Amino acid sequence: MSRAARLLEIARAKGIVIATAESCTGGMVSAAITDIAGSSAIFDRGFVTYTNDAKIAMLGVRAETLDAFGAVSEQVADEMCRGALTHSNATLAVSITGIAGPGGSDFKPEGRVCFGITDGTATQTETVEFGALGRENVRLAARDHALDLLLRAADSVLPCF
Repeated sequence: MSRAARLLEIARAKGIVIATAESCTGGMVSAAITDIAGSSAIFDRGFVTYTNDAKIAMLGVRAETLDAFGAVSEQVADEMCRGALTHSNATLAVSITGIAGPGGSDFKPEGRVCFGITDGTATQTETVEFGALGRENVRLAARDHALDLLLRAADSVLPCF
């Protein structure tokens, strides 16, 4: 069973509704979920916020946060997932912002991706260094990691009965 299919099964059983806020993955997490028949029962919406302006306008990410830490940071990932939850009907939101490549810098290398996940009560962020795997492979790895974060979060939520 695919990650997305398992997520659908768990989220449906527990009454969880999901939103995504994606930058470097460009909607790949949303696509993976909505590729599964019946996903409308658990998926509310996805925000593809590739530019800083989009992050500010659609998710409420603060310009000060972007200026201080840059788009590829746990601070921005935190504000992205909180914004996705606030601007949706979801009960669980994940965010992804990173450098898929090619390129990067010594300070922010190719393959660095920051994630956030929130249920509105608790928010967690983390940075994963996937390395210079190439653009496609970094994006796929980030998609899969985000789905794993959603799975772990959904699995830990008590059923809403």
